Amino acid sequence: MTSHKTDSLKPEDIPQQAFDWYDEYAHGDINRRTFLSRLGTLSVAGLSLGLISSSLIPDYAKAEQVSFNDADIKATYETFDSPLGHGKGEGYLVVPRNLDKKAPTVLVVHENRGLNPYIKDVARRLAKAGFVAFAPDALAPLGGYPGNDDEGRSMQRSLDRDKIEQDFMAAANWLKKHESGTGKLGVVGFCFGGYISNLLAATMPNEIDAAVPYYGTPAKAELQQNVKGPLMIHFAELDKRVNASWESYEAVLKANDANYKAHFYAGAQHGFHNDSTSRFSPQDADLSWQRTLDFFGKHLA
Repeated sequence: MTSHKTDSLKPEDIPQQAFDWYDEYAHGDINRRTFLSRLGTLSVAGLSLGLISSSLIPDYAKAEQVSFNDADIKATYETFDSPLGHGKGEGYLVVPRNLDKKAPTVLVVHENRGLNPYIKDVARRLAKAGFVAFAPDALAPLGGYPGNDDEGRSMQRSLDRDKIEQDFMAAANWLKKHESGTGKLGVVGFCFGGYISNLLAATMPNEIDAAVPYYGTPAKAELQQNVKGPLMIHFAELDKRVNASWESYEAVLKANDANYKAHFYAGAQHGFHNDSTSRFSPQDADLSWQRTLDFFGKHLA
């Protein structure tokens, strides 16, 4: 079991309304002032506005499970061509150190705010597990992740969505052909990255050998019929926004006879794998991550 820091509020200490409002805030439906104003209306014994808000807003110092200077891995920043996107892309490449043979590759896709420290750590976790991991930054055309989520979210929303998607497709093609890779390619993504994982499974079904979306919505309806898998999807039980799309998506997957598996985590919030906020659920994060590693181990071997 992975060791996690737990010095913030536990999810059960925070009213569900606060999680729902944070989800609206994190996805740009309300601004920070409105989010904090709503939190201020909650009357919760012993919990101040500052304590609740600081527990919900990411503290990335908590998200480092694998150090950037871990002796078992080597991390570099790499660029790739994206002629249909922004021309050039950039990302964080992490490979097992002293790799004596080629390894499967995994594309890691961030949320809607750029390549933050949590996603970099996910890439390092994959390298520790023996994969070549690459985490592109959608904000590279604007100079990269700015160091805070509010600005990163605004920057990502300012970019052309179609070009962002093309950048991730280009990154997938670049990684699949990487000299350290076996040619087997997986993708794992979170929230917006979950959507991109579903999108790649639909638009690149012959290139993606295994896809793992975490609480991500599916690709457009006209693309869903292309999905053949293997696909493993992780859902949080309390994530009403994303879960509302599952019934119709699953019907398409069944009609396509796609190879898929969906896991629902009881009582979990959207973002439960992200260990930098109180939405984090250690048991669900560990279980889902082990399932993910096993899934990649099976389909990328």
